[in-house]
Amino acid sequence: MSETASARGAIPAAEAPAQSVRVPVRFRGRGLGRETDLVTVEEPLEVRLAWQESAGAPRELSIAITMRTPGHDLDLVRGFLFGEGVVRRAADLADVDFCGPPSPDKGLANVVKATLAPQVRFDPERLSRHVFTSSSCGVCGKASLDAVRVQMPVRQRRPLAISLARLQRLPEALRQFQTEFTRTGGLHASASFDSDGNIRRVREDVGRHNALDKLIGADLRGADHAPPLDGMGLLLSGRASFELLQKAAMSATALVAAIGPPSSLAIELAEEAGITLVGFLKAASCNVYADPHGVF
Repeated sequence: MSETASARGAIPAAEAPAQSVRVPVRFRGRGLGRETDLVTVEEPLEVRLAWQESAGAPRELSIAITMRTPGHDLDLVRGFLFGEGVVRRAADLADVDFCGPPSPDKGLANVVKATLAPQVRFDPERLSRHVFTSSSCGVCGKASLDAVRVQMPVRQRRPLAISLARLQRLPEALRQFQTEFTRTGGLHASASFDSDGNIRRVREDVGRHNALDKLIGADLRGADHAPPLDGMGLLLSGRASFELLQKAAMSATALVAAIGPPSSLAIELAEEAGITLVGFLKAASCNVYADPHGVF
């Protein structure tokens, strides 16, 4: 199945397992009754990492557990590892696959093991979840920006400029592709788009970070020699947080447009990384918070 929307003219359907389920509802509207409602599936996903230490000894470690909507799980793990700086390209991963028995309650595959290529070294202490504080200044925005600057490789991203008219059409275009959001109203979405305003790929998840990891992971598979979102814009269905901008900067996207608001630290990071940042994107208006040269 093709992963790229432009190749088929439509966004691929969500892969199994189901991302929404029907549950009984007793109270609905003004009256009492017994009906059913569609809700978004939320299940834990454990990420395990296997690698060889410098002395050649194999190691395996559980590095994260995230609550996600099942589907595109292997891409989620690829994107997560890329965003954490564990891998830089697809060739850094020797294998990514489900492992262990299915969950005893629902029969879902909830554990993914990623095996690093033999030449890739991994230090568990360098995961970014542990480096957003500094002994010099404590917990502060400067420490967070410094941590990202150290972790993030210098990238020559391809510029992207889009007209205001095309940019403002993106929220409506995204809604047409949010299949599970239409069914449940309970999912975030991340989408890549080009300078003509065409949405290229969409990923949904109960977690906004997971949705972006799934998008980045899908692109990582198909672009071994370039950053995942190089030359593409990034559209977020909600707000633009610092961590989402960090993932965007790591992926070399030149423009981030959010339907919701940005945070103050997200704006600082966008300015630091030279990313055009748009917030409150609607059909009739938007705010450009950083590097306005990407919108004309």
